[in-house]
Amino acid sequence: MLNEREIESCYLGQFIPVHYHHNMLMDQNRMHSFKSAIHYAVFPGARVLELGGGTGVLSFFAAQQASKVYCVEYNPDMVREARKFLAINPNGHKVEVVHADAFDYLPPEPVDVVICEMIHVGMLREKQVEVIESFKRRYLARFGGPLPVFLPEAVIMAAQPVQQEYDFEGFHAPIVQFQETNVVYPGTVELAQPAVYSIIDFQTPVDTHIGFEGSMLVEKSGTLNAMRFITKNVLAVVQEQSTTIDWLNHYMTLPLAKPMQVQAGDLLRVSFHYRAGGSIPSLQASIETQVVNSEATERVAAFA
Repeated sequence: MLNEREIESCYLGQFIPVHYHHNMLMDQNRMHSFKSAIHYAVFPGARVLELGGGTGVLSFFAAQQASKVYCVEYNPDMVREARKFLAINPNGHKVEVVHADAFDYLPPEPVDVVICEMIHVGMLREKQVEVIESFKRRYLARFGGPLPVFLPEAVIMAAQPVQQEYDFEGFHAPIVQFQETNVVYPGTVELAQPAVYSIIDFQTPVDTHIGFEGSMLVEKSGTLNAMRFITKNVLAVVQEQSTTIDWLNHYMTLPLAKPMQVQAGDLLRVSFHYRAGGSIPSLQASIETQVVNSEATERVAAFA
């Protein structure tokens, strides 16, 4: 009998299809950001651990400076892929591809940098938070402090109320949508500024329960029928230049169960909660929105 984590791993982060990993190689924004951050964080002679190695590309980046890289991957198909690719790339011999579960694996020696890219918008679906928290507990118990540097170092998450078009050639279908961040979508109207609801620093203990309850000022009138979720991954903090190397996930827009009319100047009360690594529907079902200023409250009641 499989436990909950094993059941989820069959269709979530640990066993995403091989072709999805190939698509990630073709994502130039993702690849360039990680390459830059790894080049900055991994110093000559460093020892590096990658949790969830996939094709092995991030371990390959690390191996250009590191003396040793442990690349941990649970999916046997990806283990074969990573070993095949690393064998034909420079310094691939420095990478040991380990077929193991990232929840349980510890390296045989202390490491300087831990790379973990099990990232989904809002820290949903994939197990980034759970894997790193498990690793920190077990690492400190075996090796003591200090903890290695984590890549990404931090995650900033925000939510934004929007009006989203759901007409597909006359077929109305409110669906979850993922949108590239550098594209203007005519069917999306931003009704308010994004509100940051969580900042995760992986060097400190991270709560797997994530939630928000707060107010947003509506800046544009329209129909509030969706909530956009924004996730900015701070891959590395470049202290000498007071800058960061970032990677922005695709926007995730979730339709609301009950659309409402809003006017510029309305104060919107928003709340939601979910578990890191949990499902998208669990977040979607928890979203509640309400206009809290008195005139707008009467207008919402009339609209309903």
